[in-house]
Amino acid sequence: MLFLDSRFPRFSGALASVAAACLMALSAAYAPDVAAAPGKKSATETKSASKKSNAKQTTVKRKETGTRKGGKVVATRAGSKKAAARGSRQEATRTVAVRRVTVVNGKRRVVVTRVRQAEPMRAAFTPAPARPSLGEALGLRDTQDALDLRSSVALVMDQNTNEVLFQKNPLAVLPIASITKLMTALVVMDARQPMDEILEVSEADRDLEKGTSSRLQYGLQLPRHEFMLLALMSSENRAASVLGRHYPGGLPAFVQAMNRKARELGMTDSRFVDSSGLSSSNVSSAADLAKLVVAAHRNPVIRSYSTQTEHSITALNGRTLHYVNTNRLVRGGDWDIGLQKTGFISEAGRCLVMQAKVQGRDVVMVFLDSAGKLSRFADAVRVRDWLEHTPVPRGPYTRSPNAPQQVLSGMAPRGT
Repeated sequence: MLFLDSRFPRFSGALASVAAACLMALSAAYAPDVAAAPGKKSATETKSASKKSNAKQTTVKRKETGTRKGGKVVATRAGSKKAAARGSRQEATRTVAVRRVTVVNGKRRVVVTRVRQAEPMRAAFTPAPARPSLGEALGLRDTQDALDLRSSVALVMDQNTNEVLFQKNPLAVLPIASITKLMTALVVMDARQPMDEILEVSEADRDLEKGTSSRLQYGLQLPRHEFMLLALMSSENRAASVLGRHYPGGLPAFVQAMNRKARELGMTDSRFVDSSGLSSSNVSSAADLAKLVVAAHRNPVIRSYSTQTEHSITALNGRTLHYVNTNRLVRGGDWDIGLQKTGFISEAGRCLVMQAKVQGRDVVMVFLDSAGKLSRFADAVRVRDWLEHTPVPRGPYTRSPNAPQQVLSGMAPRGT
């Protein structure tokens, strides 16, 4: 309560006016239920409404940029997330940080919240179809045989008598992939170079043909015999390149020696262009490869290296690199294998050559252009089972009615 002194009538009216104004201000501050004048809003109400509106607009705007259906932008409010998810099961969601700036009592305030947005599903990656092998392109995989083999080409021969026990397109000339490394090993052994000589991997050993990778780093030094082991056991392409490059006269002279050795062995359907087998121009027939297996089996070093199950080397950084045999039949332990080599490039399909003892008989097996990663090994098992349980007949080989005559006749370009 205000007490006004009657002795100052001049100021009484002014003080009364000031007091009334203060009372009205206090009433407006502590009585939010007091109705405002028609058509007007209080400053507090206006600021609060503006703040809510800005926040709402910000949320809607961020969601509008993240949700697209049928090429149109659709605003999605927080309350309708579940409905949107049910309406489009093909959409993924992602979390986006929303940054909002407000001013409270004259101070700038930044608020960051995380909002889940719908995101259209990306199209699933579809790998390019694999290129058909040459045997498949020529129709050799349509050949029917008594053992139902998955290999387009097969030959089984008694090593001691050279008697052919089973044949399937034996004269078809096809790429042989890493079977080439058996010829590489023969040429290296014929050169009589020191097997303990240290050789070095260089950029010249990089695969420019297929772009394959290798764990043998540039600058790595190993003795020649370890490069030979890695080439035969684990089919290491860079190791085979090192062997060919360190031949007297370099790789060109090495390739000439490979083709010269093929002619000495009577491999008239064979041609070699590199030491690794990465080029599809390395070609041969099953009949020729049987001769190569017999010749390679005579060398104890090649026999040992091709059938070793595993080997480790030390890399440049000191880490141990472990290699295993590429032939799962060698690793399985239930075969008596004297020599083997696997091979694969797209043009050749899956390939396998082996010398093994079955029922006390030394047998040479050749499988080319097998469909599927494990089919060549399954074909070898079928042949072994057949030799163990079926009398061995002798007869003409089966041939594909769709195969061109020039392929089956053994015609192939000669090497130099």
